[in-house]
Amino acid sequence: MSRLLKRTGLTLLITLVLAVVLLFGSIWVDGFFAPGRLDRLTNLSVTADDGTEIRAYLAKPDGPGPFPAVVMIHEFYGLRPDLISKAEALAQEGYVVIAPNVFRNGTTGWIPRAIYNVITADTAQIDGDVEAVYRWLAAQPDVEADRIGVMGFCFGGGTALRYSLSNPRLAATAIFYGQIISDPAQLATLSGQVLGIFGGADQSIPLEEVDALGRGLEEAGIPHEITVYEGQPHAFIHSAEEIAQGGPQQEAWQQLLTFLQRTLKEGPGVGAQQTGPSAERIPGVIPWRYLFWLALGHAGYL
Repeated sequence: MSRLLKRTGLTLLITLVLAVVLLFGSIWVDGFFAPGRLDRLTNLSVTADDGTEIRAYLAKPDGPGPFPAVVMIHEFYGLRPDLISKAEALAQEGYVVIAPNVFRNGTTGWIPRAIYNVITADTAQIDGDVEAVYRWLAAQPDVEADRIGVMGFCFGGGTALRYSLSNPRLAATAIFYGQIISDPAQLATLSGQVLGIFGGADQSIPLEEVDALGRGLEEAGIPHEITVYEGQPHAFIHSAEEIAQGGPQQEAWQQLLTFLQRTLKEGPGVGAQQTGPSAERIPGVIPWRYLFWLALGHAGYL
């Protein structure tokens, strides 16, 4: 019996070690190909402050402009075709849209690699890259520099909110089920209105955190619109083609269009009025609970 237990234990240990080796091996292999995937997904490079080229996709409306503009930040996978389809959909509505790949190690469709991207992310570098993209966008002759907003999905939603706290020239911020910052003292630095879209069945972002965001924005005196779509999981808004099929994701997308119409097209413009230096950037911390539910949600188990 003792010998059987030892053999069983040894077998389990070997199986566990092999599983870990295969997991990390798959992350390394996927990472080897990750930069090359951007070749067919990007049409622009913006130079970061340290000289690194930030790969991005740029979508433009027809006509000479100038147009309001949006920085659109991807999920934890990196830049992918579904985000590009949404950038093109916004361009058809009259916005210049730039979607940068803020992970300098490329893009992926493999969830373990996506989690690795997040836990190894340098938030200061990412926020600096978003700032470089914003500056590039604001300098374009066909862009209204005082009518630029930032938005993001999942990882990108949290990044958009965090970055907005350090840029007093933004006219709007849209967060789609991103990690929340609820401290009123931090939120008070926001220069534009805020849209928050969340899923009622999203285990990675508890509803009490969504409520805390609303209370924080209220206390900070920031105009905002926070909506929870009941029964919807994390990342329930997919490609432009799927959005067009209707349902909650189309409702949420229409809510975004109404928000951008009000804040970027019809609003007084923010950036031209606030030309001072950027505020201090706030470092980001990714809770393991958030990553756990995030992985399950994207894997389709929730």
